[in-house]
Amino acid sequence: MLNRLYLILILPILFLSCENTNQTAEEPTESVEVSNITRIPDEMIDEDGIKVGLYSYEAFKSYLEAENDTIYVVNFWATWCKPCVEELPSFEQLYQNYKDKKVRLILVSLDFEKKIESKLIPFMNENKLKGEVLVLKQKGMNDWIDKIDPSWSGALPATMIYNKDKRAFFEQSFDYKELEATLQEFL
Repeated sequence: MLNRLYLILILPILFLSCENTNQTAEEPTESVEVSNITRIPDEMIDEDGIKVGLYSYEAFKSYLEAENDTIYVVNFWATWCKPCVEELPSFEQLYQNYKDKKVRLILVSLDFEKKIESKLIPFMNENKLKGEVLVLKQKGMNDWIDKIDPSWSGALPATMIYNKDKRAFFEQSFDYKELEATLQEFL
């Protein structure tokens, strides 16, 4: 039912976006554009005023393919991962320090879909996460891990930083100093 309602609300936006003459044939139709990333979640979960998009890999991959003048910091994490939780303040600080620049923080939660409302959203609320948070579906995980980066074992935390000219993948934790120094290589 929720998916049908979401589809009804999105269809007019999809038709309007078809009139965008700047869009190439290869680009997917957009429902919401934020720094030129097409965002169409498979499902939107809204709890306590916090919205979290639930994405299949196919819906998510546009987050890894933007080719513009923005730097994307994509952090893969989960609330059950202690090193992930410990490094989140560094990512939030980066978000606060660079939110007025062409730097986007995307926090990709790998929490279990059934725990979004009971664990993830309360965690987001309690920790006042300001960066964009989305959930990547677990289905097909063994297939999409290699598509994100062939060197990724699937261990968390992991971070991808990229722009139109450069891409780097890190299967490690960051403190703020290391994270900012790495980001500086992309500026």
